[in-house]
Amino acid sequence: MRWALVKVCLAVTAMVVVAFAVPLGLVVQEMASDRAFSNAERQAATIGPTLSITTDPVQLRKAVESTQMGAARRMAVHVPAIGDSAPVNIGEGRAGERAVAETRRMGRATTAKVSGGGSALLQPTALGSGDIAVVEIFVPESEVSNGVATAWLVLAGVGLALIVGSVAVADRLGARLVRPAERLADAAHQLGEGRLGARVPEAGPKELRSAALAFNAMADQVVELLANERELAADLSHRLRTPLTVLRLNTASLGDGPAAEQTRAAVEQLEREVDTIIRTAREQRPATGLVGAGAGAGAGCDASEVIRDRMDFWSALAEDEGREVRLAGVDRTVRIPVARPELAAALDAMLGNVFRHTPEGTPFAVDVHDAGDAVIVLVSDAGPGISDPDAALRRGNDGGRDGSTGLGLDIVRRVAESTGGDVRLGRSILGGTEVRVWIGLDGRSAGGPGARRTGRGRRGNRRNRGRATP
Repeated sequence: MRWALVKVCLAVTAMVVVAFAVPLGLVVQEMASDRAFSNAERQAATIGPTLSITTDPVQLRKAVESTQMGAARRMAVHVPAIGDSAPVNIGEGRAGERAVAETRRMGRATTAKVSGGGSALLQPTALGSGDIAVVEIFVPESEVSNGVATAWLVLAGVGLALIVGSVAVADRLGARLVRPAERLADAAHQLGEGRLGARVPEAGPKELRSAALAFNAMADQVVELLANERELAADLSHRLRTPLTVLRLNTASLGDGPAAEQTRAAVEQLEREVDTIIRTAREQRPATGLVGAGAGAGAGCDASEVIRDRMDFWSALAEDEGREVRLAGVDRTVRIPVARPELAAALDAMLGNVFRHTPEGTPFAVDVHDAGDAVIVLVSDAGPGISDPDAALRRGNDGGRDGSTGLGLDIVRRVAESTGGDVRLGRSILGGTEVRVWIGLDGRSAGGPGARRTGRGRRGNRRNRGRATP
């Protein structure tokens, strides 16, 4: 594109230069010729007064030699025969007799080519006797073309300068157009090769800036879609851990024997495969900074109903393990801007942590509080607690915690943050861990007034120890 623009500009400028320079050069050449012959006519007129007075050869010769052209041997006078006298030719004549006779017959000035180069101006002059004498002035070729070569060189230089200047300007304009286009193409190649961080500076002409803006928006959308897909793969895989936990615990009641051992081995293998899927999805997840999938506009559910439903599921397992369960605050409708599947997944993640990371027989509780501008869901247990709450809230597992993918509390966190809330870990009144989920109702962040009023209780500030979390 850049060279095409340069070639077009070169062709156009060259045509313009030729269209103007060639006619101008021809005009200069014609002016030089006119100047030379006009000067010759003036020189021929200087001998006219003498011819009107006398045709004596001696007198004419003196008069011719006294002129500039005569002294330079460039003037000749051709006097016809008058009466009985013979024709008189003064000076060195270069034009032929036929040209002289033709000029005398026509009665006007003519020019004739001279052998050896140059031209001769033949100027008729009337004599006192009524006859016509012809004055010949030799005009050399150098005088006819005087200054023409210089003019052509000047015109050629000006034309060349115009062409070079136009090419330079076209090259700069082409570079201004091409560089943003090259950056756009390079970014497209990088994105096609899987480098999702490729972006294009929004520079250059308006059209290319618009293209860069559209490309960047498209790349952001691609990254967001891929991130959502990978998050979905990881989260859906993580949700499989809840029924797997039930299967693993139920295998303990199968007793001994080959079938029981095969069942337990199959469950363990299935858990490892699920963990592998989750870790693979996490490793491929680009750092997009996206908040998890929230409820979206107009979506929501009754938190009390969802909690009752999930507790019906977990209570059977709790009864088998001898766990005491306390449920509070779910006797009334509590609407929250979270989709039912998302809240159910978050509750399963928190309750699954209790069963996975606390000994059998450990009691736990689920409480729901309506704070006006937010809903607080508390999951408490009497287990050993969490040694590093901040690390537990960070997504992902570095491989140091067996049986943990690091996604459980992150699912809870993303559900809360999608409403402007957050998740905090602290010491529960039961002595173990308390997971406090702040779900915003009015779009305000957890750091707002409502959070300072109810989200920083005595229990929320105390940390516990000794527990890992998926």
